[in-house]
Amino acid sequence: MNYIIYPKSTQADYLIGGKAKTLFDLQRNGFLIPQGFALSISAWSDCFTPEQHCCWKAQDEVLIEQLLFSIQLHPTVQEEIQQAVKVLCPNGELVAVRSSAIDEDGVQYSFAGQLDSFLNVTPEDVPAKVVEVWRSGFSHRVLAYRRQHGLPLIASPPAVLIQHMINPSVSGVAFSADPVTGRRSVAVVNAVSGNAVSLVSGECNADTYYIDIKGNIIQHQATEQLLEDKQIAEITALVRQVSKHFTRPQDIEWAIEDKQLYLLQSRSITTLAPIPDPDGLLNLWDNSNIAESYNGVTTPLTFSFARKAYEEVYRQFCYFMGVPQTIISLHHDTFARMIGLIRGRVYYNLLSWYKVLALLPGFKLNRGFMEQMMGVRESLPENIVSELQAATWQDKLQDSWHLLKTFAGLVTNYLLLPKRIQKFYSRLENALYLSEPNLADWRADELAAYYRKIEGQLLSRWDAPLINDFFAMIFYGVLRRLTEKWCGEHLASLQNDLISGEGKIISTEPAERMQKMASLVRENVFFVKLLCEGSLDEILQEIKQLPFQGQYQEYLEKFGDRCLEELKLESPTLHDQPLPLLRAIGQLAKLEQVEQKTPNNRQQAEERKDEILKNYPLRKLIFNWVLKNARIRVRERENLRFERTRVFGRARQVFLELGRRFYALDLLASPQDIFYLEVNEILGFIEGTTTCTDLKGLVGVRQAEFAKYREMAPPDSRFETRGIIYQGNSFVQPAKITQSELTSQKQGIGCSGGIVRGCVRVIKDPKQVLSGENQTLFPKDTILVAERTDPGWILLFPFAAGLLVECGSLLSHAAIVSRELGIPAITSVPNVTQWLKDGDKVEMNGSTGIITKIA
Repeated sequence: MNYIIYPKSTQADYLIGGKAKTLFDLQRNGFLIPQGFALSISAWSDCFTPEQHCCWKAQDEVLIEQLLFSIQLHPTVQEEIQQAVKVLCPNGELVAVRSSAIDEDGVQYSFAGQLDSFLNVTPEDVPAKVVEVWRSGFSHRVLAYRRQHGLPLIASPPAVLIQHMINPSVSGVAFSADPVTGRRSVAVVNAVSGNAVSLVSGECNADTYYIDIKGNIIQHQATEQLLEDKQIAEITALVRQVSKHFTRPQDIEWAIEDKQLYLLQSRSITTLAPIPDPDGLLNLWDNSNIAESYNGVTTPLTFSFARKAYEEVYRQFCYFMGVPQTIISLHHDTFARMIGLIRGRVYYNLLSWYKVLALLPGFKLNRGFMEQMMGVRESLPENIVSELQAATWQDKLQDSWHLLKTFAGLVTNYLLLPKRIQKFYSRLENALYLSEPNLADWRADELAAYYRKIEGQLLSRWDAPLINDFFAMIFYGVLRRLTEKWCGEHLASLQNDLISGEGKIISTEPAERMQKMASLVRENVFFVKLLCEGSLDEILQEIKQLPFQGQYQEYLEKFGDRCLEELKLESPTLHDQPLPLLRAIGQLAKLEQVEQKTPNNRQQAEERKDEILKNYPLRKLIFNWVLKNARIRVRERENLRFERTRVFGRARQVFLELGRRFYALDLLASPQDIFYLEVNEILGFIEGTTTCTDLKGLVGVRQAEFAKYREMAPPDSRFETRGIIYQGNSFVQPAKITQSELTSQKQGIGCSGGIVRGCVRVIKDPKQVLSGENQTLFPKDTILVAERTDPGWILLFPFAAGLLVECGSLLSHAAIVSRELGIPAITSVPNVTQWLKDGDKVEMNGSTGIITKIA
């Protein structure tokens, strides 16, 4: 039997192990490797007696250890080794006897330093060293390595590689990428005098050179200069060529003998996968305000729908604001990446938002206003701001003309905004409600065409809400600045009181309607108990007998799409599950008649403002103009957000009907599975443009992945990524020293004025509270505490004496509605849901944003 395998041999690679396979492959492709041969793995088994084979198959560590000490080379094997060594070393030259296990130097596991190799071996000692290499494959350290990595304990023995011994003047290792920092563009060369054994084993330090992609030595850590620049360049080129050959970053061992560079070993760098490339593109992620709309894990359908909407509407926004079409086209990728999905959760891609804002005049001022509106807790680092603003004088000259046109667009849009809003409402009514379709009777292709129509008429023409949002941000930000500057910094929260109590905000109407329905049934003790404890069927049956039914149906017709997590298409609406509404009305009816909160902060704030500005008529004129616009824009912002809910509700109906059609055709296992497909996949399946038609298989893969996301800890609220988003990045913000959580006080952003004392109720899952699974009557002066809220929380607001929210901003839904309802509110309170527990007594000041825990 032929046990000797040479580099040009066509025998199976598995017979020679990982190291020999790699080196033979490189040698066949022109790389300079020391001459040699490999001893096949099959030589091992032929050295056993039948009894020893049985012992080996038993996989018993103790028996195998005994076997290893008794093993001897089969005469045929020994003779073949001696003949091959004689050909390799006709003059008795020394050789290296090296291990080459099957899984050694692999992509996942390197086994670096785990098996034995021997240098400066005489030809006569080669057979004995072969046996020692075999034994090292089952040493205690190798078995420990296998346990640590979850590998089978007893594997095939190593093949053995025998090569000419190189006697180098200098040798070392080189990496085509920095294995510590993860920089893929930087090669690292380590060098020691003589043989590199001491370097690989860690016995001595090396000269270390860092070389960038252009071949420049950017860093050198050395006690002496062992390599010339030309040699460094040669080694760097070698490691990069080997990496190119294997299409993976490589870690090589090299040696220089008589000025000739030899490649001794190559293996993949196994530590790079979990490390992001610090030279990769920076992205900054934040979910401060968007979590109000897309809390928790969000399905692929919702994300694909939302991402497309953000892309289209902000591209339109820039167009309406006068940004030239050529510049908009240059920023195509920016608009496409306004939001991202990280472990199933939606995040703002903040740099895209800043880039879009930089297309408009007044970036420096507007940047702060945008951060305030989005609830961003940390401002953009100044080095990134500088990059966004960097430009040559020619660029600035050209940009000045563009900015002038954009400024003119701003003025025009401000003047035309009321008409735009009227037209938007008309377009909305025509698209959704002028001739309301019976979607249940439509074919799948008709539903797809109807969705395309909605997309064209509404989602692609979202001008009024966007422009109004922008001016709400500007006027509210300017009002805050003027309040701080002209009315005194200690009255910085005055602007919240001044814009409260505006009225005509549709988001307060559900709470008012709920109070009226509760008052209507309060005297009917049986029905109130049924509302709080009965099943949905029992309640609906009883409603038919009561005048309550009319108000209940009117509520559903107008606000049936408003629910918890209402912008997530997968969220059941009140049309689907009205029980939370009925439970909330029942709980309200149990309470004593609740006095309608009428905000009086506004009148007091007006008097204070007039007193401060009475001697400054020009200031007063400017201040009142800004205030008037801030009130109108904030009101319209909230009302237009409700229209967004209606549009999303109609889109949801369309996709649910498509889910039913696909289920009926056995394309999905359930109609609800439609939420695990993306918009283009659903429409593409109907229209003939999708690339995957195995919808069940695709859904199964997605469901498994998103189930893992629900079990995983969520990413931090804010973090950076580099390079490939989903590879190597941890989605964790480096820890910073913060105020101790044991402090008796916390500071947030005061959003709605008023001081209240009460016991807190921490609500982590509003669905449980509203469904009756966690029914606890809210006592008077209950302060609700939450990580974040969305418009569906309006069902709980009537119970609140105050509101503390971990996330949010001055213009978030919770802030606006609490101001209108006269409920003191504080948002952006770090870790408040961990700091407070049910029953804790606190005092909160909705003006200053200070919360004090009372013993």
